[in-house]
Amino acid sequence: MLPLSLAVSLACLATAYASPLNETLNAPRKIGKRCTGIIESLADVAAAEECLTINIAGFTVPAGETFALAPPDGAVVSMTGQITFAFKNWAGPLMTVTGNSITFNGNNHNLVGNGDQYWDGLGINGGVQKPDPMLRINMGGTFENVQLVNSPGRAVAIGGSSLTVSGVTVNNAAGAAANSRSAGKPAGANTDGFDVSANNVRIQNSVGQEQTLQSTDFDTNQSISSDDCLAINKGTNIVFTGNTCTGGHGISVGSISSGVTVSGVTISNNVVTNNVNGLRIKTDATATGSTVSNVVYSGNKLSGITSFGVLIDQSYPSTLGTPGTGVVINGVTFSGTNTIAVTSTAHRVEVNCGSTSSCTGTWNFAGLTVTGGTGSTVKNAPVTGGSF
Repeated sequence: MLPLSLAVSLACLATAYASPLNETLNAPRKIGKRCTGIIESLADVAAAEECLTINIAGFTVPAGETFALAPPDGAVVSMTGQITFAFKNWAGPLMTVTGNSITFNGNNHNLVGNGDQYWDGLGINGGVQKPDPMLRINMGGTFENVQLVNSPGRAVAIGGSSLTVSGVTVNNAAGAAANSRSAGKPAGANTDGFDVSANNVRIQNSVGQEQTLQSTDFDTNQSISSDDCLAINKGTNIVFTGNTCTGGHGISVGSISSGVTVSGVTISNNVVTNNVNGLRIKTDATATGSTVSNVVYSGNKLSGITSFGVLIDQSYPSTLGTPGTGVVINGVTFSGTNTIAVTSTAHRVEVNCGSTSSCTGTWNFAGLTVTGGTGSTVKNAPVTGGSF
């Protein structure tokens, strides 16, 4: 039986509304009604998805189930309470949002993943099975003002197209401590803040801290996890701007596997503090048929970097190992002013390309200044300018 409030909304306000073609997922348009759907449990989702206004009240998602939300095109979705995901060792994801031209406002409510019940220091690559990711955003539109707490694995995976993310807090800070299952290591692992495999994505004006610590701050977005603050796996026209990353593994393009295109990436005006790495491009040593082009860094400020200020490496998963040549990196630019301060034992800049044919185009580092550390090496890349 539908909740009374939803039944009344559907009965009184069921006026059809034609929305634009769903370009995000290349699916037929989904026509919504001028009604308000209220979700208080997973049983309410299907009926609520008929409406152009959807309110999500606080409730607990049963263990082993995904909160899968697919609003009609042009819908406005609001959270009015906290969503908690009950514990179970399973593949996940815990929540998905799909659609086109969606406005999703969490109103600063929490999504609670109970990651502390999963964490064992091994992440998603070992130990007990952990649902991953916590939240998959396969939509276009805006997604804002949501706080993710204790993701079991990766926090946010972004697909779809034409999306702006702001005001999202990913808080996995509790994973920095060891627990009874982690053999003295930080309990949380592989808790990337934002993994991007999408086109036309902007992550902006957010703040965050990560767990090992790694933080993905997005001015009102906060990401606290123990791996990459941002990891771009594929996609075009991706902007990451005005964010703060504290602790963790830094801002990364990659790792890049086979058959992947990354093009038109702007990393600008971010603050990165006390990370293992600062700015990275990492491609798999055995990958083939992939390209990374037109990556621009501008106005970034980094300090307390303990391993590599800038690392561009074609030997992943090894670090500065034997590089491959199957991924072409074409064009890396540091414009304006990018300043990086590394600790005494860290490397300032390391570029490890497999050949001059796998690292091509213009590599203008004029806008880069790196201080501290033990020195820099550039291998098989046409780097010009910069102070490092």
